[in-house]
Amino acid sequence: MNKPSVFVVLALLFALPCAHAQLMPSETLDGIVAVLDEDVILRSELDRAVAAVTAQYAKNPGQLPPRAELERQVLDRLIMLKLQVARADSTGVKLSDAEVDQTLSQIAQQNRLDVGQLRQAVQQQGIGWDAFRKNVHDETLVQRLRQRVVQSRVQISDTEVDLLIKNGGVSKGEMHLGHILVTIPDGATPEQVAAAQSKAEDVSKQIAGGLDFAAAAIRFSDAPNALEGGDLGWRSTNELPPAFAELGEKLSPGQTAEPVRGPNGFHIIKLIEKRAGSQQLVTEYHARHILIKTSEIVSAEQARTKIDALRARIVGGEDFAKVAKEASDDAPTANIGGDLGWFPLNGYGTRVAEALQASTDGQLGEPFQTEVGWHLLQRLATRTEDRTEQAERDKARQVLGTRKADEEYEGFLRQIRSEAYIDIRLPAASAG
Repeated sequence: MNKPSVFVVLALLFALPCAHAQLMPSETLDGIVAVLDEDVILRSELDRAVAAVTAQYAKNPGQLPPRAELERQVLDRLIMLKLQVARADSTGVKLSDAEVDQTLSQIAQQNRLDVGQLRQAVQQQGIGWDAFRKNVHDETLVQRLRQRVVQSRVQISDTEVDLLIKNGGVSKGEMHLGHILVTIPDGATPEQVAAAQSKAEDVSKQIAGGLDFAAAAIRFSDAPNALEGGDLGWRSTNELPPAFAELGEKLSPGQTAEPVRGPNGFHIIKLIEKRAGSQQLVTEYHARHILIKTSEIVSAEQARTKIDALRARIVGGEDFAKVAKEASDDAPTANIGGDLGWFPLNGYGTRVAEALQASTDGQLGEPFQTEVGWHLLQRLATRTEDRTEQAERDKARQVLGTRKADEEYEGFLRQIRSEAYIDIRLPAASAG
């Protein structure tokens, strides 16, 4: 599962009723807080990122950890972001200006703004547009790097799918969990393990005493999603670590389990919600069509005139299949009388779906236009199919893919961090 990005946090800033003075830290002499390979992270960069998180929690500042701990968490994110961007650059992962513009447009649309309004809102919060745009570029580039790494390393065979299903490894249920991690270092001493356990137990007691779980995650969790309140989102039980799924099955929504020991530390799990799977029934349609393409030679008006004439011939008694073979510009289907076979409602796009829904079985529809030309569609029949088995196979493939993708990319991140030179100059912080 993709973790929330720093740029998403920044993108939300403009929606907060915060004044410029609240966002910007007090003026200090800029300095270097971390050196990594040939790059550096400046105090001003860290302050801006911390201010962004602080602004996000402006209405609930008590959920944030002390400033020093918050700086440590944010700095670690910035380090990993820069390392991934550097690896993307060195391995030829590219992102064009047009693609960045498209992402900015999507962010604006998600917040019911146009790009100009987004720019104005960001600048009103004291964030430079160039810096914001670079953040969007870097985070999008990292997502593309992840896709490339996962695609090159993760392969799912039919045999693996068969085995997962055979062994009952595909659950039809899903869980929405919260997660807090108290880490223990590699090669930890008994004293370090005991200290981590004591901390986890103390956090658990505070939650039982009324401390909000999300607030506890922000303050105490060492997991990458700590600043998101430890929210793991909805996942199939198969996509979760087995220990998490087992704990979740024993809990009722809203309950939190006692800390449990894992390979990398102590985990506290909260079940937010759960939901069961269901039978997958899909309505399918059998239809045939005729297409008259538009081009530099054939205008939309000419194509419409021609499709109207073809419809008149069919209404007048000519066989649809014969007309399709003679006149349709859709080569793959013309020779079979325009037959599209059986397909789900959206199998051929929105306009075809609309035409199907506007028709009844056996009815010849009215002509409609798409980006490729003018169409004539006849809906022949409708059926409801049980696709539960196929859905189970798709789910199994997704489960295996998600599991392998997370494992591979986490390993990749550990690799690039171990290979990098990192000198953290923030008090009370360490490279880890």
